[in-house]
Amino acid sequence: MSYCRFQYQNAIRYGLIERVRGVETIIRTMATAPRSWPELEGAERSDLPLSEARLLSPVEPSKVVCIGRNYREHAIELKHPIPTEPLIFLKPPSSVIATDDAIRRPNTLSQRVDHEGELGVVIGKRCYRLRPGDNVRPYVLGYTCVNDVTARDLQEKDGQWTRAKGFDTFCPVGPVVAANLDPWTGVSVQTRVNGQLRQNGTTVDFLFPLDTLIHFISQVMTLEPGDLIATGTPAGVGPLQPGDSVEVTVEGVGTLKNPVLDLE
Repeated sequence: MSYCRFQYQNAIRYGLIERVRGVETIIRTMATAPRSWPELEGAERSDLPLSEARLLSPVEPSKVVCIGRNYREHAIELKHPIPTEPLIFLKPPSSVIATDDAIRRPNTLSQRVDHEGELGVVIGKRCYRLRPGDNVRPYVLGYTCVNDVTARDLQEKDGQWTRAKGFDTFCPVGPVVAANLDPWTGVSVQTRVNGQLRQNGTTVDFLFPLDTLIHFISQVMTLEPGDLIATGTPAGVGPLQPGDSVEVTVEGVGTLKNPVLDLE
């Protein structure tokens, strides 16, 4: 089960997707972001072929909370210390773009822009200060693909990550939000550049599993419906060049694909 956010005939809607007679079809639509799957299932009938809609980012988050170094091998490849508790940072909502939108490299400011494919978690229910033992699953609406694009040289130069990870277009998300994934038992995350496999990880290798992450974040800030958590990237990050095509594939979700251009 999955949903998208899309534009069709100048209207922006959210749509429940199913395969109808072998064709991916938006079968139900609603004007506002869903907070639950039954809400989508009860929306108005649509029957619009998915290919006829322009896909937008499936979320409009008030914030994007990212997890740094949640894979041991990624921390090692960057020669960074392995964290002993979740390392969190934010990307601005203005960095969010959809599948097929261009990642724009700020080439006058950075000479090294990297891909970081990740599993994204979409919050469906307001979440603050969870107690030990609270089940996090009721707070998760679904899962998506995220590319935590990073100006690596600025990350090293600044010593903190806001500028390096906060440029417009540096958070591709999509193409859809899917349910029925289980990151605790393993979901594969892969990144390809121009068709060549660069990253190949699985969520069972998280240093901090999803329940730990949501509990930790909720002690700091309120997670609102529609907020996005990027859960960390596996080893294999590398540079993107103008003209590249980068794809992030999350098992059970699909593939997020973006071209790469220079800003100027």
